[in-house]
Formats: sequence, C-alpha cells, structure tokens
Amino acid sequence: MRPVGFCTCGALLALAIGCGAPVVVKRVDAQTVARTLTRNALTVGRASQFTINVVYERGLVDRLNDDPEGALAELRADALADGEPDDMFALAELSFLHAEDTGERSWDLAAAIYAWSYLFPEGTAPKPSPFDARFRIACDLYNRGITSGFKTPDGRWVDIRGGTYELPFGTLEVALDPSAYTWSGRTLSGFVPVAEMQVTGLPTRYRWPGLGAPLAAKTARLPGHADDFLREDAIVPVTALLRLDGARRALDSGRLRGTMELRVVSGFKTADLEGEEVPLENESTATLAYMLADAPFWKQEISGFLSTVVGLGPKAQLRAMRPYRPGRIPVVFVHGTASSAGRWAEMLNELDNDPRLAGKFQFWFFSYDTGNPILYSAMILREALTERVAALDPDGTDWALHQMVVIGHSQGGLLTKLTAVDSGSAFWDGASKLPFDQVQVSPETKDLLHRAMFVSPLPFVKRLVFIATPQRGSYVAGSWIAQQAARLVSFPANLLKVSGDLLGGNRKQEQFLSMKRLPTAVDNMTPGNNFIKVLASLPVAPDVHAHSIIAVKGEGAPQGKDDGVVEYDSAHIDGVDSELVVRSPHSCQDNPHTIAEVRRILLLHLAAVSPEPARAAQ
Repeated sequence: MRPVGFCTCGALLALAIGCGAPVVVKRVDAQTVARTLTRNALTVGRASQFTINVVYERGLVDRLNDDPEGALAELRADALADGEPDDMFALAELSFLHAEDTGERSWDLAAAIYAWSYLFPEGTAPKPSPFDARFRIACDLYNRGITSGFKTPDGRWVDIRGGTYELPFGTLEVALDPSAYTWSGRTLSGFVPVAEMQVTGLPTRYRWPGLGAPLAAKTARLPGHADDFLREDAIVPVTALLRLDGARRALDSGRLRGTMELRVVSGFKTADLEGEEVPLENESTATLAYMLADAPFWKQEISGFLSTVVGLGPKAQLRAMRPYRPGRIPVVFVHGTASSAGRWAEMLNELDNDPRLAGKFQFWFFSYDTGNPILYSAMILREALTERVAALDPDGTDWALHQMVVIGHSQGGLLTKLTAVDSGSAFWDGASKLPFDQVQVSPETKDLLHRAMFVSPLPFVKRLVFIATPQRGSYVAGSWIAQQAARLVSFPANLLKVSGDLLGGNRKQEQFLSMKRLPTAVDNMTPGNNFIKVLASLPVAPDVHAHSIIAVKGEGAPQGKDDGVVEYDSAHIDGVDSELVVRSPHSCQDNPHTIAEVRRILLLHLAAVSPEPARAAQ
C-alpha cells in the first residue's frame, strides 16, 4: 500500500540522535494548514491524519506497509470487537486506497460498506457529528466506492445491476427492482460517472452534495408510450444509492445484503435513510454539459437558417428538459437567427440550480428554421404552445400553465412578441391592397396565410422578456452580405406552395401584393420592411408584462450605440415594465447581468402570480 503519511520508528530514532529534540514545531502558512487539515485519500491519495492516528494506535504501521490486506483484516477484527467509529472510518479510507493501488473493485465496495457503517452506526453507538471532517469524507468515500465498485472493466460506464459481488471478507448480495431502469415512460441506460468529468464551456459548476453516486443516464422512450415532450436524446441526472440495512451486524458473518436504487434527481432532493432525511448527491451541471457536448443542434445552426432542418417538423419543435409537472410555470426560450436551443445552456444552468426557482418553473425550448418568414415561425410557435397546453391540461385546472413566460433572443424576441399582440389585418394590409377575403388561392394556402398573418394574443402567456431584440430591424440584416445569404434560404414545401399560389399564376393578383417573392427572416428584419414596421407599431397586450434586456458595446449613454447587430434605438421600446442595458456583444444570453435580470424577472413573476406565498424579488 502507498505510504499513509507517518515516519517509521527507525526514522524517528535517527531524527532524535542526529537533531536533538525529537519533537519540532514551526509556523506554516495558511495554505499549508488547509492542505494538512483536508488531506485524505480522495484529495491527495494518502490517508488522513485521522486514519494515521488509528493505524499508529493499533500498532499496524509496519504490517500495513508489508502486508496491507493482513493489516486491514486485523483492523476489521478490532473494529467489530470494539465498535469504535474511528476504526470504521479508517477501514473505509484504507480500503479505498488499496482499491486504487490494486484496481480490485471488491475493495471499492468494501470502502462504501465501511463508510456506510461509520455514517449510520447501529444500536446505541453515537452518530458522527456533521462538524467532524470525517463525516463529509465518509460520504465521499461511500459515493466513490459505489461509483468505482460497479464500473465496467474499461472504466467508461457504471454497470448498475443486481447480483452477488465478491468482497475481501465475504459477499454482497445486491437486489435491484427491474422497474428502477424506467422513469417517466422511458428507459435509463448508459450510466456514466459525471463526477469524473471535467467541464469546460460553462463558467459555473453546480454540485449538490449528499449521499449516492452521481451519474448521468441516457433515456429512450418505451414502446407504446406517446410523445412525452422531452428531447429524444434526453440525458438526465441519476443518483445510485445502495442501502445496506444491518451492515454492521452482517460484517461479522461476511454475508451482506443491500438494495440498489436509482433516483432521477436535480437540485436538492432527499431520501429516507435509517430514519433520517439525507440529501442525495447529484451533478446537474456536468449532466447538462454531457448532454450538450455531442448534441446535433450545434451542427444544425447554420443549416437551420439556410433550409429546413431534417427531423424538425412543426409539431416536433417544442421540447422540455424534464417531464411536465403540474403547478410549475413554463418558461419558454426562443433562440435567434442561425442559433439553437444550446445557446441557452449557461442561463439554464444558473436558473435551474437556483433554490428559489427550483420546483416553481419548468423550462421549455422552441427550435425553428431561422431563415423562414418570421410570421410563419411565430405561427408554429403559437400553435405548438397552444397544442401543448391543451394536451397537458385539457380541463384547464393547472393554474401554472396559464402564467407562461416567453423569453426570446434577437429574432426569437420578435417571435416572442408575436405571442402577445393583436394584429387584426395589419400584416395582411401591409402586404396587399386586396382584402383578404377576396384573395384567390387554394383553401390550404388561405388557411395558412390566415393563421400566420392574423395574430391574436395567447391567453396563457403572461410575461415576455426581449433580449437584444431588433424591434425595428437590424442594420446587419440590411447589409449586402446578409441579403446575399438570404437568397440561399430554401423554404419548406408548404411555403413553396403558398408562393406558387400567391405569386406564380395570377398576374392580376400580383399587382395587389407589395412583394415579388416570399420574404426570408433577413428580409423581415431589414429596417423599413413592411413586416417589421407593422410589428413595431403593435403594442403588447394590456394584461401581459414585458421587459427589455438590451446589449450595447462600450460605455456611456446607450443611445446611438449598438451590440454589433442591433442598435439600441431599435431594441428600445416604450411601455415595458423594465429595461436593462448590459455591456455586451449581441450574443448576451450568457452574460451574468442578463442572467441575473432574467432571474429577477422570474422571481417577480412568481411573487405576482403564485397562489402560494413566494419570496419577493430581489
């Protein structure tokens, strides 16, 4: 076994003869103090001072170096005879170190069992104090012991299953209910140890400390289950918890029994262990990063602007992070041009890990082909939200679904506004001199035109947040490069049919249209375009609250400045509840001030609409 961290007797004798006094004291700096106090098997790969003390007191120094397994067996016999919690903790730490040295999984499981026995002593033995540093170390030894003890031989996965496992001193019989692999109509598989992942790209990492092995699991919808509103490739945080009832008594016989549980968790969650509520360890940020790292939408951002993204139809574009839960207010994120839902990752990581918001909101994401006409994309958004609310709450009994917040960045902010305005015939009148009821097109085209261009507020949308939104257009959209890019956009089949019906065969009808071709989103966002002028003139519905977050580069007054894409004077609109200027380029969703403002708005919304007492916005 690797050195545990103390001198041999011979070394002490040499020190006494050669240097005078055998005991020496010197001052050290604060960092050295901290390293000494926190040194343990998990942090530096050497035993803590607590364990060193036990080994010395038991006279096991030499044997631990020469015959580590024999020394551990002797220490185990002493622990069972005396019932000392110090011995049990030392066994957990030394077993973990021996597992690291040998690579034998049985010692990892032994470390977990000893750590459990230390944390949950039986009979009249006192429970460890949470102020004792060993308490947290023992939790981590248990968690790491479970993680490593059930790993596949190549170390890539954690193989959570029932069966009989060999221990250095006997066997462990693990029971696992097959239903543990199912969650919310999905199967769980491909468990990975997220605590071992290094995460880059997210500035903050949230770990919820507690007991259990923090894992991430892939999910797949069970056959016969309807669309569950989750991403098809959803990955969820899972805690693997091995209950060891009567472990201390069973250590005598060497025949232990345990029950493995799999809990899909996020944030602060607890489990009843040995009569007390114990928090469950989970790694929410690492799980999110694992899901995003290889997500297909990064490669689809540009293709989603130029053409219809394969696999994204009108009914498959609204997705949630987790299954619907009544009583949680939906927050819908709408991305901008040539972007994707992944660009909300940092904001989601912050909001989803805020205890004040946890359990109060549910986060939904709308993805769309960003080159399409904005009225068309907004129609899909409105209809997707309407269908989802009706499907989730057909009887209208969930108050939270009817207090929805919609947040849009850039072009997404224009779609956001189109959930809460009453346009009447304004959009059609801006495009044609011909009354709508006189236009000669197919019934399918006329229906689509009416759904897209005659907009009414969604009754369940109660608050909007505009982020870097070109309310009066973007000067970049009017540039030569953007206009050339817009010519490369290809429309879906139903829009091509609209184009043919409107522009392809009726020259008399063409003279009543102000356009020669279907507009792209770039055309719509060009300053002076009929669409953007009409939308800018429409007020947000009177019962809907609205907030603006406007990005500006540089210091000083924001007027006359821009974020590289949108000018302040275009993003600013009157009548909003609040406006915050953040010093940032256009992609400001990950700016800490943007995120803090969205958090403030959500807390404000919660306090205003919740039927239960809520903490006031800060």
